[in-house]
Amino acid sequence: MTDSSPEVAIVILNYNGKKFLERFLPHVLASTYGNKRVIVADNASADDSVAFVRAQHPGVELILLPENYGFAGGYNKALQQVQSDYYVLLNSDVEVTPGWIEPVIEWLQLHPQYVVGQPKILAWNEKDHFEYAGAAGGWIDYLGYPFARGRVFTTLEADNNQYNNNVPVFWASGAAMFIKAAVYHEVGGLDEYFFAHQEEIDLCWRIQLAGYKVACCPASVVYHVGGGTLPKGHRKTLLNFRNNLVMLLKNLPANEQRWKIPLRIALDHVFALKCIAAGDIESYKAIWQAHRAVREWKRTHRPQQAAALLPMAKLDGVLQASLVIAYFLKGKKRFTEIISQENNT
Repeated sequence: MTDSSPEVAIVILNYNGKKFLERFLPHVLASTYGNKRVIVADNASADDSVAFVRAQHPGVELILLPENYGFAGGYNKALQQVQSDYYVLLNSDVEVTPGWIEPVIEWLQLHPQYVVGQPKILAWNEKDHFEYAGAAGGWIDYLGYPFARGRVFTTLEADNNQYNNNVPVFWASGAAMFIKAAVYHEVGGLDEYFFAHQEEIDLCWRIQLAGYKVACCPASVVYHVGGGTLPKGHRKTLLNFRNNLVMLLKNLPANEQRWKIPLRIALDHVFALKCIAAGDIESYKAIWQAHRAVREWKRTHRPQQAAALLPMAKLDGVLQASLVIAYFLKGKKRFTEIISQENNT
């Protein structure tokens, strides 16, 4: 693509991530796509990230936020200040390859119904394996459990080019998400209540409900360190369980909510009991607190148009079966066997 191509704003949301900026920002700047801007939006870091960018990469634009708004709030506030044709939401701990932008932008330009795309995301420390956060495009099961081509729960497949085709998916990873800027603002951006975790799945769900599509374009390849901003622990567990249930309450039609939400809560309780049995009291407490937060959210944020929402069966990238049963009871660990046998495709 030439400089007459759409302008792409690569926006890296940073929070105390100087070590990642030092290592990975030069790769972003070396991207071969011509008509690009590189922006670091800083979420009030306490380290010297901003000083480093100013000193070492003066051509990089800086957006300084007054406090840490999390992933969702940080991007919303930063992107209000960015006018471009496309945004790329890029984690600071992602190593890009020189031609990673062109395949996704070309696909989105040639297929106007697709407004979100992601690269193939491989693990930085094991580059022949898929990475947890997105792999080769995100799916979801009919109860709201997310997974991806190349990653089901904690099973990460080797990349043997088995997912090298451009396909519609349910969600694109927030680690490296391409999105048409006008659509980002049209649907209201990321939900700031989420703070972090699964906010990109909620965004992509709302984008599909608005009539658009999401794709994975594996000709674009990036490598993700993972866990660079919020490590495993109590808060991460709380956010994942809370945000997943809130996402279902926001986007499921009323008739699906009536039976899916109680079933999901029951499954959460089963997992919580397993945590107790394993001596993991912190995870048990996090799940209990997540459910309490969801009850509070329902009292103040329940959407009013749930009955009019599209059923999950009409959306791309939905497994019309239980991922939990397929993985834990039937022993199906790989994406392809789960989809072929459970979705009958």
